[in-house]
Amino acid sequence: MKAMILAAGRGERMLPLTKETPKPLLEVAGVNLLERHLIRLAGAGFDQVVINVSHLGEQIVSFCGDGGRWGLSISFSRESEPLETAGGIAHALPLLGDQPFLVVNGDIYTDFPFEQLIAAMPAEAGAHLVLVPNPRHHPEGDFSLIEGASGQSGQSVGRLSMASGGNAMLTYSGIGVYSPQMFEQVPQRVYPLRPLLEAACAHGRVSGQPYEGRWEDIGTPERLDALNQALIIRS
Repeated sequence: MKAMILAAGRGERMLPLTKETPKPLLEVAGVNLLERHLIRLAGAGFDQVVINVSHLGEQIVSFCGDGGRWGLSISFSRESEPLETAGGIAHALPLLGDQPFLVVNGDIYTDFPFEQLIAAMPAEAGAHLVLVPNPRHHPEGDFSLIEGASGQSGQSVGRLSMASGGNAMLTYSGIGVYSPQMFEQVPQRVYPLRPLLEAACAHGRVSGQPYEGRWEDIGTPERLDALNQALIIRS
């Protein structure tokens, strides 16, 4: 299975830190977010990674090179402007191939074991998502997990809904496995992921699993500083 890291955004909420540095190259405890993903993907058994780049993208290309120092083969999907999540994935499909692939947001910090998803097989034109408890900045959540059952990893897995239906809402972690067919009709322009997930959920093509380990959305300088402080205290 190939992996894709989303790294093309402008990081406007992270200004002024992202004025001269792309958000995935911001450091947490001395290691940038992107390298943390690359290390953990390699350790989980992935060997081919696609990274989309746009804003200050050549810094990312220069930092990663061909990926050899992590035991990876890295390809880059260049966007003249950030295409948002679905647009960026659709643009990268020629590099991702015709099999399901892992996608991880470049601006999260997590210890999620990516190897759990290597065998994940989403429905055609569907997805399998990792969900986390709602953070303070997103209390309403994104999905509810219904029809739960025990999966291969021992985690509860089930179909996802974008309405509560009496079940607790959870937040999409920015980690998921996607079928390439889900993006085949996406136009080559700025296009968000949510409409695709809404349609796939309506047809029962999105499954998910919860994760309660370490996960942080590095969306603002304050959150980055708080995470660094927390890690310093832990060490």
